[in-house]
Amino acid sequence: MRVAMHQPHYLPWLGLIDKIDRSDLFVVLDHVQFERKGWQNRNYVASKNGPVLLTVPVVQRSHRERICDKQIDNSQTWREKHRRSITEHCYRGAPYFADFGPEILGIYDSEWPNLAELSLATTHSILRCFGITTPVVRASELGEFPAQKSELLAQIAAKAGATVMLSGDGARGYVDKGVFDRYGIEVEWQDFRHPEYPQHSRANREFLPRMAALDLLLNLGPESMPALRSARTAESGG
Repeated sequence: MRVAMHQPHYLPWLGLIDKIDRSDLFVVLDHVQFERKGWQNRNYVASKNGPVLLTVPVVQRSHRERICDKQIDNSQTWREKHRRSITEHCYRGAPYFADFGPEILGIYDSEWPNLAELSLATTHSILRCFGITTPVVRASELGEFPAQKSELLAQIAAKAGATVMLSGDGARGYVDKGVFDRYGIEVEWQDFRHPEYPQHSRANREFLPRMAALDLLLNLGPESMPALRSARTAESGG
């Protein structure tokens, strides 16, 4: 069984959606430390003037807070700002906004106290729109894992029943394959290749890669999944 893991991301980007689609099970690393200026609480969407960074404000209590414990600062009007950015500034005229916009915008109808819950809600929403049915579990629900780095990932993968761990290429520098060998788990590399496609807000402008996955979805609609999968190389196991 191929398992992939990653921290929860707000409005996840295409690379994470691709990783989930390639896996038999996706484990959300919600029990690890929150990263300031990371991607757990922010991501980019595309406007005609360039990338727009949407950031969910969080309550700062400790530098050691786990993602699953991180609280959102709802004293700020972030939900309305994000909704307005997505609609008025970026995607209202996108070809498939009427089809998928309500699903995505529905996230902002609720007040989310917890960041991990919000990030997971955005991920599940995008997965439904793409038609991806890979099961998703939270590491915090699988048990306690006292190890760190490769040992931690190998323990979680083993607990989930993995025979293969699919890892993003950014982890090549710190994933110790020898540790996974001890657990009888093979390591595969994602080798993600970003597709290029027409961006409604970027007509006659340079393509903006690495936007939130909703950018592809609202621009290509039912062709989003074929576009994502066709960008994979034969070597990546897609």
